[in-house]
Amino acid sequence: MASPKLIYSIYENRLQNRLKKENLPKHIGLIHDGHRRYARKEGLLSFEVSYRIGMTRLKECIAWCDDVGIDYITSWLLSRENLARPKEELEPYFEILNELFEDLLIDDVVDNFKIEFIGSTDLLPQFLQTTIEQLEEVRGGGQKTLTIALGYGGRQEILDAIKGLIDENRNQENDFDRLIENVTDEQLRQHLYSPEAPDIDLIIRTSGESRLSGFLLWQSAYSEVIFQDVYWPEFRKIDFLRCLREYAQRERRFGQ
Repeated sequence: MASPKLIYSIYENRLQNRLKKENLPKHIGLIHDGHRRYARKEGLLSFEVSYRIGMTRLKECIAWCDDVGIDYITSWLLSRENLARPKEELEPYFEILNELFEDLLIDDVVDNFKIEFIGSTDLLPQFLQTTIEQLEEVRGGGQKTLTIALGYGGRQEILDAIKGLIDENRNQENDFDRLIENVTDEQLRQHLYSPEAPDIDLIIRTSGESRLSGFLLWQSAYSEVIFQDVYWPEFRKIDFLRCLREYAQRERRFGQ
């Protein structure tokens, strides 16, 4: 009798082989939810264990995206609201994030990716800011793009974009009425944190929560969203491929 691992492998290969490149998302967003609930469910001694499992899963998911030809990934690892959590919760998580970023400096899983960060990274500990700067410098090339959202809030991004746009136009136009008339969708887009990235095609959120929590509000206007019941640390390649299959079967109408 075939082992469950072999059966899963056969099923994964069958799913992947049936996916057509032209039907896949170009830009995928990942909301990695459920680390703490996973730790409680599994009776783990600390949240740090589940966070480390989750970071390993993230690296695996980057490889899955690369394998099927997805060009843009945006990974939300820390919200701006999360920064208000108790110090004793945040400090271990910051250490684990730092370990992840140090790994990505040398890990070949991101060889095809340019890595960039969005969000209020200036609010993070200095040691983490230093590693982020190193990672962006070392991984500044690549045909594909991995964007990591840290201290990120969708409303804050739009506020910052509006402020930047007003400041830019203020220097070019003294007439406030004309300034308002000249504001366009494309102009505002140029002041978003990642202006070169296309809109999000598919958002996957794990843990069974059915909300976006402000994730890329502007860029997700016409995104397809799939909510997975599994917690992020137990998210498997087979779950990922099923999400892509469901996305390929949907009819995208873009508000029409």
